[in-house]
Amino acid sequence: MLTRIVGGHRIDPASDLDSVGDLWINDDRITDSPLGKIPDHTIDATTCIVMAGGIDLHTHIGGGKLTLARMLLQDQFPRDSEALCPFLPAAGVVGSRYLDMGYTTCFEPAVIPCNARAAHAEMADVAGIDTGGYCLIGNDDLLLSLLAKNSPQLIINDYVAFMVAATKCIAVKVVNPGGISAFKFNARSFDVDTPHPKYGVTPSTIIRRLCRAVHEIGLAHPLHIHCSNLGVPGNIASTIATIEAADGLPIHLTHAQFHCYGNEGPNQMSSAASQLVAAMEKHPNVTIDVGQVMFGQTTTISADSMHQFANTRYAKPRKSALLDIECEAGCGVVPFRYRRRQFVHSLQWAIGLELFLMVKDPNRVFLTTDHPNGAPFTTYPHLIRLLCDRSFRETALAEIHPEARAASQLAGMDREYTLSEIATMTRSAPANILGLTDLGRLSSGATADVVVYENHKNVESMFATPKYVIKHGQTVRGPGAVDVKTLGSVTHTADVSFDPNSVKLLAARYREFGAMELERLVISDDEMEGVLGSLPQKQAAVRSRGNLA
Repeated sequence: MLTRIVGGHRIDPASDLDSVGDLWINDDRITDSPLGKIPDHTIDATTCIVMAGGIDLHTHIGGGKLTLARMLLQDQFPRDSEALCPFLPAAGVVGSRYLDMGYTTCFEPAVIPCNARAAHAEMADVAGIDTGGYCLIGNDDLLLSLLAKNSPQLIINDYVAFMVAATKCIAVKVVNPGGISAFKFNARSFDVDTPHPKYGVTPSTIIRRLCRAVHEIGLAHPLHIHCSNLGVPGNIASTIATIEAADGLPIHLTHAQFHCYGNEGPNQMSSAASQLVAAMEKHPNVTIDVGQVMFGQTTTISADSMHQFANTRYAKPRKSALLDIECEAGCGVVPFRYRRRQFVHSLQWAIGLELFLMVKDPNRVFLTTDHPNGAPFTTYPHLIRLLCDRSFRETALAEIHPEARAASQLAGMDREYTLSEIATMTRSAPANILGLTDLGRLSSGATADVVVYENHKNVESMFATPKYVIKHGQTVRGPGAVDVKTLGSVTHTADVSFDPNSVKLLAARYREFGAMELERLVISDDEMEGVLGSLPQKQAAVRSRGNLA
């Protein structure tokens, strides 16, 4: 089917496009204007903004931790309600909520290898959006033992590549490097240069070797790092040490707001946003997503059981769940309520906005709330307005805790994000850093994920209710929308290679530590394409850059 979107203001930073004109879609692809052809369907986009579909590179939408959270909090919402918990919607509702805002692709950042099947099965039920996952390693006993023996880098590379391929993931994430494992040996704090109580390996070594592995096996996305000392005042020192441990290789710091604290002032907690931004200017290999805190009820879910254990005293309501996952990682569920008039919560809110406004290049900072940890993803339109509207931001600033307001630099920041910068941060930049060459853009040949927003002075209203959302060339929001349940979805994976002989050796070692055979981790193509989910499931493999060793 040939579709013409007429007269919209097209904003596509990837193609340097910021002008009024038509956009043509042929079946599931954007195409050049087909001279002399009459469209089968026409969308009037005059007075509207046209962008590519949004991409969320860090949102918890699949895996056992979400199931545990819903079980723990089932008394907080009506069991038969479609909306379920407003801050933790069920998989069947997540896709709908994302499409409501114009997001078409989302990535689960914590896929534990032994639980990868469950994670993909749950993401397969997120109807209407494409998905992908990041393989979680860095606290598993096999890797730590390999590092402790100073195994050759090629062995580490093969292990990482095998895990990514086996779990059908697109990237690698490490959470509190070594710290989750150290917690099981009674460690309650673990800094970047602290030796592991059993293996003697430091987080800086884990980071250095994994950064190198990710780079050398050719993954597009840098090592995705949840730093040490999450939420601890003064943790900016360990965050900067983490950057330095990468030795100049690409590195992505996730939910950076939670790792950006000083320990100054009467409350012994202060913003270190300017220090992190200065470090980013010194190290161009660094990108971040923010993990913005927004006020209200949510729940925190994390593999970082060390710091989730410490946070159980702040649980609201007063209950939590902590467990180990097959000695591969941890899992902590702690419900939480961020309060506008509480000093720490107000300062966290301000620090996140400071990071957004201080980082000059929107290609290096990504819009996230670390759903649901900082806030539900449904708060994105409100967050975008805070970034685009200084007067609105100043009104919100006046309502937070007065000491946090006084400690914040927000009052002196007059920057307002442009729509082009929003499109960069939520479309073209995520696509680029994940190697998704046909997403996040409006150029000919790109996948036809397109959003038409009614141009509105109130950008929150604009981004909350698109006029049209088109997914793979099909209208899924707006007049004539099809039922997303009739559409298939795509799982984005990485195309990596490894030495099978290395894997045989690793399999023998894995038996010493794991509860199953290494080969049982491998998810077949048949499983992915229809077996794991109730909807047709396809894979789109991102080609690696090749082995760079």
